[in-house]
Order: sequence, then structure tokens, then C-alpha cells
Amino acid sequence: MGRKLPSYLNPTPESPGLRVRGGTQHTRSQGDYVCGGCGAEDHANGDSDVKALVEDYTDNHGPAHRGGRR
Repeated sequence: MGRKLPSYLNPTPESPGLRVRGGTQHTRSQGDYVCGGCGAEDHANGDSDVKALVEDYTDNHGPAHRGGRR
């Protein structure tokens, strides 16, 4: 059973952002985001799904809403 992360490390509507956790030999990688611009949320497990989640967040949410990369 994996360790539970402190709640302050998880993105929330009050503290939006992106969190990615690499996998270990016993767990898969995980990712979560909450967008501060539009309120969208997503979660992923596994390397390819986490990679897609990061690309989605980067292209369409967090940085995109702050005038960054589109």
C-alpha cells in the first residue's frame, strides 16, 4: 500500500496546479490537476496516461490561461 501524500500537495480549486508522482516497482505513476483558469480537473494513472495529462494541462489549462504556451 502506497504512502498518502499530504493534502497540501494535492491540487484543489483553492490551490490549483499540477501534481505528478513517478511510479515505483510497486506503484504506477500518477498525476492530477485542477485548473485555476476554468476549474477543469483530471486524474491519470500509468506513464502514458500521465504524460497525456501533463500535455493536456500544459496546452489547454494552467499555462494557457496565464498567457503561456497554447
